[in-house]
Amino acid sequence: MEKLIETLNGILSDAFEKCGYERYFGGVTISDRPDLCQYQCNGALAAAKKYGKAPLKIAGEVIEILKDNFWFENISAARPGFINLNIKDSVLAGYLNEMNMDEKCGCTKADKPLTIIVDYGGANVAKPLHVGHIRAAVIGEAIKRISRFMGHNVIGDVHLGDWGLQIGMIISELKRREPELPYFIEDYSGEYPAEAPFTINELGEIYTAASVLAKNNEEAMKDARKATSELQAGKKGYAALWKHILNISVTDLKKVYSSLNVEFDLWLGESDCEKYVDEMVSYLKENNYTYESRGALVVDVAEEDDTHDIPPVMILKSDGSSLYSTTDLATIWQRVEDYDPDMIIYVVDKRQDLHFEQVFRCAKKTGIAADKLSFDFIGFGTMNGKDGKPFKTREGGVMRLQDLIETIDDSVLKKMDANKGFSEEEMNDIAGKVGLSALKYGDLSNQVTKDYIFDIEKFSSFEGNTGPYILYTIVRIKSILNKACAEGKCSGTVSIHEPCSQCERDLMLKLSRFNEAVEHSFSEKAPNKLCEYIYDLSNAFNKFYHSNRIISEENAEKKNSWLCLCDLTKNILEISVDLLGIQVPDRM
Repeated sequence: MEKLIETLNGILSDAFEKCGYERYFGGVTISDRPDLCQYQCNGALAAAKKYGKAPLKIAGEVIEILKDNFWFENISAARPGFINLNIKDSVLAGYLNEMNMDEKCGCTKADKPLTIIVDYGGANVAKPLHVGHIRAAVIGEAIKRISRFMGHNVIGDVHLGDWGLQIGMIISELKRREPELPYFIEDYSGEYPAEAPFTINELGEIYTAASVLAKNNEEAMKDARKATSELQAGKKGYAALWKHILNISVTDLKKVYSSLNVEFDLWLGESDCEKYVDEMVSYLKENNYTYESRGALVVDVAEEDDTHDIPPVMILKSDGSSLYSTTDLATIWQRVEDYDPDMIIYVVDKRQDLHFEQVFRCAKKTGIAADKLSFDFIGFGTMNGKDGKPFKTREGGVMRLQDLIETIDDSVLKKMDANKGFSEEEMNDIAGKVGLSALKYGDLSNQVTKDYIFDIEKFSSFEGNTGPYILYTIVRIKSILNKACAEGKCSGTVSIHEPCSQCERDLMLKLSRFNEAVEHSFSEKAPNKLCEYIYDLSNAFNKFYHSNRIISEENAEKKNSWLCLCDLTKNILEISVDLLGIQVPDRM
């Protein structure tokens, strides 16, 4: 279904062309003065410079062409040459009825679907998720869902940090504590235990202790590096321990990600690309992309027009070991081989910008990534506390993500009306969904690249630009529709009629722009654009609701039209919050 603004663009472009001007001057935008008009065209101002005419004269010529066009209620010129447009109410109502008949409410699937991989996990095994992981998870999930809604083939990959020094630290620390375990017996020939010798909490404690020790004790760091090397060389006992670490960690990660309503198609990690490293390095050497620098193997990626220093990519250290750049390139190699993607989107802390710029350039320069493959780095800012510093516990430590989820659920519970007759089970279910909306919407409503202040009280409020406010609006509409059906006032053959008031017209105009909002969110990889839209839509609906007595309206035709308008609003809001990974309760 063509976007309303695209149709208007076409009409204005035709008019400019008929007047002897270039078509591109006919671009239409939403008016920045809604008190004056609904849409505007500024093309006459730009055309005046090219054609040496007064902009107001050009605008007048275009208006003369359009004066009898059935799309417009009125069309006028304003100094110095703006063209102001208002569409007919009948046109607007007809467009909404088309949307109402469409499964995607006017959003058109991509003509040429792309295969897109979204890399948005990045959690390290052996450590519980903390608040620093939330942005990658919720932003990546929203981008995945929006891209999929647009008709693309989208694959979400958690890309675990499961291969490297941190594993060696854990193995060496466990060996110090329990050297009698069979994993450390050199000539052990039996079956290794099926159960891990630690729980997820014990594993986290082991890792923390090992990390602190290795940073302050040279011998412990040497042990960790040796264990890492032996694991990667295939030592059986260490491989068995690594599997325990991975299984316990992934089970816990899946539980926490699930509580965020975040799902991955692939649970792969750095270890999965390890088998491609030797093949990739040989390819790079054989095709003369690499050279040695102080014993390390590197690839130059600097370009003549660079405005800042771009260092070479290090492929192998002087001792032959790999780095993050090695595994990131090998992962691209693997993804190309397995999925032949058109685009890979990385949702990562913006402080890794230089690293990924090096990796992307290297992949392109060396042909690991073909010309058709595009890379998109979505670098996000930091979630901070009210003090402007990274969000922490009251004790000053890094807060576990599960603890944050429980904290915000408790905040929502305190705000809920216990007198509405909810059972304890229903209260907890509602609090979980509303709390999740507070957490995710609070993050996603911010521009991805910017740091933001996470304020639990503000984000869990049922008023203002918050997730709970959006959910409350949806639940309110559900209640209206349920009440109408219970009273036998629903009709399966109703349609949306022309608006009876300005607030109804404003709501209808906002509904007509749903496909624009989704497409902008997709093209800019910016979930905050969708958040802006649904907040404005919720405000428009609530203004309409407070201005009209929908259920008690005596005019049946008007009432049925309003109920139909309510239903379309509900559907669009429900689709939108689902694209953000937010669930809607039946009651609040």
